[in-house]
Amino acid sequence: MNQWRRWTDEIIPSLIAPYLTYLCKLASLHDRIKLQPDEVATFQCKSSCRRRVLDITCILFNYIKILQIECCPCAPAPLQLLSRGYFACAPIAPSLAVDLQLLELGKTLFVHITPNTTAWCETLEVFLAGRGYHLTTKDNLRRWFGDAYHWYSVLFMSADDHLSNLIGTHRPLPPSSTEGLTRPSDYLRSRCTICFGLDDWRKSRTLNLKPDVHTCIDACFTQKCSSDQRGGGPDPPNPVRSVFLSDDEVTSMEVHVRSCRSRPLDQATEEEGDDYKDGMRVPISVLDGCGDSFLAADEKCEKASTQFFADTGVMAMLCRHNRVLWLANMTSVGEKQHYALALIKKLFNNLPTDMTVGLLYDIGCQLHRSCLKYQLLNDAVLRRITFAISVFHAYGHQWACQIIYHPRKCEGFGLSDGEGCERLWSALKHLIAPLRVSGFHQQLFVLNTQVRHLDDKNLSLYGNRLIRRWNNCVKKKSTATQALRDLSVDEICVRQEWKSQVEYQTKPLPRRSKTNNDEEISKILSLEKSLLEIDGAVRRMEMQLCIGNVDNLTDYKLHTLSRWKTRLGISQRTCLEQLRRNVYLQVRLDAQALKMRIRKRLRQRKFEIEKLERSYRQAVNERKLNSHVDAAIQRRNPTIRKLVSTYNNLCADLSALIRQRRSPPNAIPPNPISPTSIFDLDIDADIWEDIGLNNVVLEPPDWLADEDTRAAIRLLLEIDRCNEEESRVKVERCALQEWAMREWDSLQRARAHANDDEAILYHMNCRARQFTVLVLGWQTKVRPIPCAWPMPDCWGPSHTELANGTPVVYPDDPDDEDHVSDDGDDWESDIGCGDEELMDILEDIALTDQYRGQEVHDIKGDYVIHESLIDSPTKRVRFNL
Repeated sequence: MNQWRRWTDEIIPSLIAPYLTYLCKLASLHDRIKLQPDEVATFQCKSSCRRRVLDITCILFNYIKILQIECCPCAPAPLQLLSRGYFACAPIAPSLAVDLQLLELGKTLFVHITPNTTAWCETLEVFLAGRGYHLTTKDNLRRWFGDAYHWYSVLFMSADDHLSNLIGTHRPLPPSSTEGLTRPSDYLRSRCTICFGLDDWRKSRTLNLKPDVHTCIDACFTQKCSSDQRGGGPDPPNPVRSVFLSDDEVTSMEVHVRSCRSRPLDQATEEEGDDYKDGMRVPISVLDGCGDSFLAADEKCEKASTQFFADTGVMAMLCRHNRVLWLANMTSVGEKQHYALALIKKLFNNLPTDMTVGLLYDIGCQLHRSCLKYQLLNDAVLRRITFAISVFHAYGHQWACQIIYHPRKCEGFGLSDGEGCERLWSALKHLIAPLRVSGFHQQLFVLNTQVRHLDDKNLSLYGNRLIRRWNNCVKKKSTATQALRDLSVDEICVRQEWKSQVEYQTKPLPRRSKTNNDEEISKILSLEKSLLEIDGAVRRMEMQLCIGNVDNLTDYKLHTLSRWKTRLGISQRTCLEQLRRNVYLQVRLDAQALKMRIRKRLRQRKFEIEKLERSYRQAVNERKLNSHVDAAIQRRNPTIRKLVSTYNNLCADLSALIRQRRSPPNAIPPNPISPTSIFDLDIDADIWEDIGLNNVVLEPPDWLADEDTRAAIRLLLEIDRCNEEESRVKVERCALQEWAMREWDSLQRARAHANDDEAILYHMNCRARQFTVLVLGWQTKVRPIPCAWPMPDCWGPSHTELANGTPVVYPDDPDDEDHVSDDGDDWESDIGCGDEELMDILEDIALTDQYRGQEVHDIKGDYVIHESLIDSPTKRVRFNL
């Protein structure tokens, strides 16, 4: 701990300026120079300090040398070694130092591969031994090199932050306001300049862009840390900026969530029937179905053992450009809600009070439900959030949930997919093994280092990603527009059909109950009593006014009474009191409710596999896809067939009751459903007719029965999302240029202010050259993208400076956008082909196979008592409501 304190409080801060000066002299380690006599003299003690002579082993690329120096408090050993191009392994009396160029190579290498200093040191020892250089003590190099590498990385980050802070002092300040932030915080603006970099961010609202920004959240349970680290030494925090939430922030939210859940809820009794709850747009049964088919909401589900792991995982919040905003370290066995809520709270603390956020999460429906049910977020925050589910996990949700929360059906999300976290886990997968046995703060340090590397990488790819999004959007929109034009449908009618489809498919289903019969008859009896009283009043009015019309209220009650009697299929002349506990009516109501459930299951099945069937016809590898599609479809068939069998049994019971004359007069037995043709969903199928159950024949709506209408709905939604994406990409293109101009202006002022400091001026000039290269690449890439508002031609650097810059061709990022690795539990796909149709097929197949459980119905006698999803998929809902 004493060494850590010396490194943190004394050595690293004192080495920043000498390190920057040394890089200036050596042209960023491009050259190697010897220390001049006058420079050696500067390290001679000017006071009467106690001096100490050290023999230090210096490790270089291809040889080892012994360096002897005299050090004292005025001229510490780390400072003298740094001036000679070495970095010490200890803060006071180092016995080993490593060449800066060797450390720079290791630092660069370990953000691209698994950071393994043991293998690195063994390789270096064997390499040096082959050239006649040997170390006297075993494991000396591994132990001391690890310390030198770690603290050199800290020095590098501290020096980089120092330069960034110098430039930041010359950035324009936001306008002052008594109402809080007028623009996103400087931290967020540094995390993603495209999402949060606009000074006047409200300009984007002129294009009807809502929500203002998109973020995604997800957890990874493979990035965990063992509770029994090897070595057992101290593990203090590191003095570098971090993207991790503090322990206090996470703990505070955990206490808040526990307090909210302990409050008594509304004690209003819930009816047997399905219903909406707490302001949700989907009924309770749908939310329960999502909660059962995923296990991502079970906080008690043990995804990592706390017996063996002190830190069980990491939760991340990213913007839509795959830039990490914050990370939260997880210490619980399951994915508890307070981690996601802590990230959300942190985000809104750094946003203006009227900025809206689109939040994509694997189980956004469950998070939304919990926030409303337990009031986990205040209304000022909750009303600014639009919840959605990430595209890859969408088909694990109930169809009604997808209609509301799928980003391709939810207004405002454009073509954002919410899978940035999966790409992050893929980029961090090489850290899984070493971090399992590292200390807590070392784990955070390594992850922060990797995030810095990804930030630099993403910055250079901004132009590539914007033009890729634009081209993809234009292509999709063009294809969909032409297909919609070929259908020759009325857009207004199509939108009305989609509205009707949403309204119908998110409507609560009636649950079958043995008291349904009593409830229907009680409502009729109550209306009849009311009708008698109204009739008496009408007669008195007729006598007084000699008018033969019945008032509107009476008409309404008569119509409602007739409709309910028709629903029960009983005659107006039948005494209702004698029909209580009537077996025929009970069985008939059960059959009617069951048939409605069969219809809904069939619709859900048809819509969920529709994309598979449509894409299959255009697939390349037909045999393989056919087997996957058939397997995915057939997995649902037994559940629906079980419902059909139960319904047919109820039909047989009704026919028997009619034959026994235990039914109302003129009762008609309902038609049974054919188990072989049930999946065809033909317009004339028995499933759509309620003969014997209802006197009204149900006609299938166009959004279900008419193929052109259904195709037009899909195309129209795709065009809407493409229009949103086009507008957002235009704004992002302007945001990138505005930030480039503003950053260049700040850099120029910093360069002018650094004229008296040669080292700082050198580094500012280096940054200017690097920035010019970035701007040149961005400008070239985004040129085809129109601006959302008038923009100047200038991006900051002059035409001469851009002409002198060397354009860099950045290869496509293998982990970008459509590429996610498949080497662990928290990333799902390794597909990188360019055929998006084939991508959709394989994505749907994987989701169908892995994320949808098999529905099993508990049959008791001839009546369906309960149904639940019991087959656990690979990734399940993590929130316990």
